[in-house]
Amino acid sequence: MRRIPAFRGYIFDLDGTVYRGDRLLPGARETIEGLRAAGRRVVFLSNKPIDTRESYARKLRCLGVPTRTADVINSSFVLARYLGARSPGARLFVIGERPLLAELRRAGFRIVANGDRADWVVIAFDRTFDYAKLTGALHAVRRGARLIATNPDRTCPVEGGEIPDCAAMIGAVEGATAKRVEVIVGKPSRITLDVCLAQMGLRARDCLMIGDRLETDIRMAREAGMAGALVLTGGTARRTLRRSPIKPDYVLGDIREPLGAG
Repeated sequence: MRRIPAFRGYIFDLDGTVYRGDRLLPGARETIEGLRAAGRRVVFLSNKPIDTRESYARKLRCLGVPTRTADVINSSFVLARYLGARSPGARLFVIGERPLLAELRRAGFRIVANGDRADWVVIAFDRTFDYAKLTGALHAVRRGARLIATNPDRTCPVEGGEIPDCAAMIGAVEGATAKRVEVIVGKPSRITLDVCLAQMGLRARDCLMIGDRLETDIRMAREAGMAGALVLTGGTARRTLRRSPIKPDYVLGDIREPLGAG
């Protein structure tokens, strides 16, 4: 196996990389502890907006990985920062679950109901998505609202298979409104990567992205000129890797394999 050199910073995807569901994957705790002991910066990055950063940090602690909220970045946090810099205090019609709503309210946005004027329609992975929410998005766009989304993932892995992710909600809203989403902030967007790099105080070339998905984790790394390591413990099989035009710098069976901590 090609040896991975030491990097100053490491960005870990969560589900499928560090844990799977409620089970910590083999070697995750030891690998992360080793990197930290060697003085490396470690952050955790998720495209999922269905939990708060606090919840992700708490879950990692419960699984035996000491984690601060500041060590976790997810798409709802990135979206709140992005809109906060461009449309502070904006009125938002949100297709999303309670953790996303809480993040947006904490950032000073006003959440509006169906029929009220909105500046933006926020589209996120929403397991309560229904016809009423789709109609609300249509009405908001007809009254001038713009479209922004958290993440482009088509499916979300769950025990026993997959369920539709945010791309399904994006497709429904774009189909109903005949408008395109202007910005998707989550991986592989540079918007998300820039938040991670700012958190670590590092440049892309100083970091390694470790994740289980070619189209988000590895694509983000490749487009930014950052090294990327694909782990085969989540959403990508070797046969998929062979067919894909997106190629990682490194392929790992799991994160027990050397990550250049020394």
